[in-house]
Amino acid sequence: MARWLQAAANLIGGVLFLALFVVFIVQITARFGFGTPLPWTDEAAVILYLWVILWAAAALVPEREHVAFDLVWNSVGQGTRQVMRIAGHLLIGGLALAALPASWDYVHFMQRETSPVLGIPLMWVYLPFVLLLAALVLRSVWAIWNTLRGAGLDAELRL
Repeated sequence: MARWLQAAANLIGGVLFLALFVVFIVQITARFGFGTPLPWTDEAAVILYLWVILWAAAALVPEREHVAFDLVWNSVGQGTRQVMRIAGHLLIGGLALAALPASWDYVHFMQRETSPVLGIPLMWVYLPFVLLLAALVLRSVWAIWNTLRGAGLDAELRL
């Protein structure tokens, strides 16, 4: 099941990036090839870029690939690493969980507004931020569970 979900997330990320690339090529061709810029391509590129970045951060980039400062992590023992990892994920997951209701309220409120050119409800533009927050909460819970079991405390930083 986990592999299928990861493959689906990868497929969605790939489709989003491909759509961004196609819109970018259309934009360049229209602007420089035909001398007629298309307003919808600018807006679509911004929306797709936002979706690609937030989708990748939420669903594609594994925890070990995120930038981390590991000078202290590598200088302490397993017990301290366990405390550091749990504290870090409680902080990250807790803040994301605290921000989730207000963020959802705002995103849901933005359904009444639309983008200037394409007329897309802004709820759909900002929805990946809510997905990112939910993913942070789930990842933090999973990391805390694994840490309590003693997993992920090797020399490589996993926070």
